[in-house]
Amino acid sequence: MIIYIYQVDAFADKVFKGNAAAVCPLLYWLPDSQLLQIAAENNLSETAFYVPKDDGFEIRWFTPSAEVDLCGHATLAAAYVVSQFGNYHSDNIHFYSPRSGKLPVTIKQDRFVLNFPMDEFCEVDLTDEIIATTDRVPLLAFKGKTDYMLVYEDQSDIEHLQPNLGAISNLNARGIIVTAKGDSHDFVSRFFGPAVGVDEDPVTGSAHTTLAPYWAGILNKSELSAAQLSKRGGELTCQISGNRVELAGRAALYLKGEIYI
Repeated sequence: MIIYIYQVDAFADKVFKGNAAAVCPLLYWLPDSQLLQIAAENNLSETAFYVPKDDGFEIRWFTPSAEVDLCGHATLAAAYVVSQFGNYHSDNIHFYSPRSGKLPVTIKQDRFVLNFPMDEFCEVDLTDEIIATTDRVPLLAFKGKTDYMLVYEDQSDIEHLQPNLGAISNLNARGIIVTAKGDSHDFVSRFFGPAVGVDEDPVTGSAHTTLAPYWAGILNKSELSAAQLSKRGGELTCQISGNRVELAGRAALYLKGEIYI
């Protein structure tokens, strides 16, 4: 069996920036164990698989160690592959996730606009377990469907923060988002998910379904600029639309090839 593979740098306008995702178009679903083996072999933070369904595509995402409910950068990468290599001629791509529902993507000039459900999150106490996850004490903590979000005083906290990966792994969560008001962006963030095989994610689209509504409320804005301060870095534009969050970014192709199974 031959499976085509594309590696795309998402939320970036050139290679070696943003967040790298592998994308594997399929004609039908392979066994979950095989999907996980492919993702582990790719050894990227996410591999997206999709199959044709109705007038769109069913999509799933795997880290090297687990399937996840939602992934922004790999969805953007998959939209790039559909538009460039999928013989697909519409600016509206209809993805559907069994775990997260409808995830439409609209192509606007050179940007891909993801439309994701807003996270449901609430403030939680700053327990010793939460405080132990980094070397800096946050101001506030929130718990969403899959992640904790820790809010800090300013951007320098996020830039210089050191995670405690063992303590993060012990939380009942995919990972932690750390965030603060930005110096030149509305807000900045980083994401750590060692429990799912991603020590630090370069750019985490799904985390912005928590970040964007939080900062929209704090800053009283519906459109926000965001930067994720990982080593590779990435920039997003976030738009609140009802109970949905639109995330816009660019993509760059790094490689295309074939997997032999």
